[in-house]
Amino acid sequence: MTSASPLPRRTVLSAGFALAAAGGLTACSGSDSEPSTSSADSGHDGDAGPTQSAMEPEDEASQTDGGASTNPDATIVAAAVVNRLRVFGEAADVDDLGDPGEPDQVLDRSERITGQLVLLALEVGTAWTQVQLPVRPNGSTGWVRSSEITLSSHNYSIDINLSGHEIVVNNGDNEVLRSAIGVGRADRPTPGGDYFITELLQPPEPDGLYGPYAYGLSGYSDVLMDFRGGEGVIGIHGTNEPDLVGTDVSSGCIRLPNSEIMALVDRIGLPLGTPVTIRS
Repeated sequence: MTSASPLPRRTVLSAGFALAAAGGLTACSGSDSEPSTSSADSGHDGDAGPTQSAMEPEDEASQTDGGASTNPDATIVAAAVVNRLRVFGEAADVDDLGDPGEPDQVLDRSERITGQLVLLALEVGTAWTQVQLPVRPNGSTGWVRSSEITLSSHNYSIDINLSGHEIVVNNGDNEVLRSAIGVGRADRPTPGGDYFITELLQPPEPDGLYGPYAYGLSGYSDVLMDFRGGEGVIGIHGTNEPDLVGTDVSSGCIRLPNSEIMALVDRIGLPLGTPVTIRS
């Protein structure tokens, strides 16, 4: 098992890049926008400004020397420490260090907008860790080498009720935020399921479409295979249309009032790897 490490730094990609063209949070446009038919590169703009790190949550879950929390209900976060993380379909023995052969797929950390690759750990062994993946189809899992990741833990979780237009954020048994939300409209619905936060972005225009901050999730739209040059990633972000919060308005993303998304980032310090349950 890998050694314990701090929670992954929540790098905020700051002003200087075109968010919609970056391939992250590409299913978030307003109701009047149409999906792009372009197959443009999904990498971020080469002129992107320097990154900065947001604050860490003050009450990170306690950890053992192996990186797993002493709290059985804690979430275990796996962060890649290699540029190209090999993912395998199965592992016969989680403690077998033998040659696994060719991987089923490879996740390239450099292709992530923030340069970070964060996964949810489902089962941890000496040689192998089973993880939930930020790829299509939604909910995909695989096995990675434990030596190619570090583990950390926290107690945060998010529950999203689509029909009730509500988000609830908890830290363990404590509710830390509850808010009305905007969700996907009928022809571009927000997909239900279990996801996790993969990245935190800071759009160049805090009063723009995405508000002051945007969290990328591990899930994708079920109806938009590509969108504005990206892959239809869903996210949680602010809005420049606060009057539409509480309605079915987006192309799949979750819209929060700007004051609430700022609270998640600046006051609560929501960590990467936070599990997100979206239900109807």
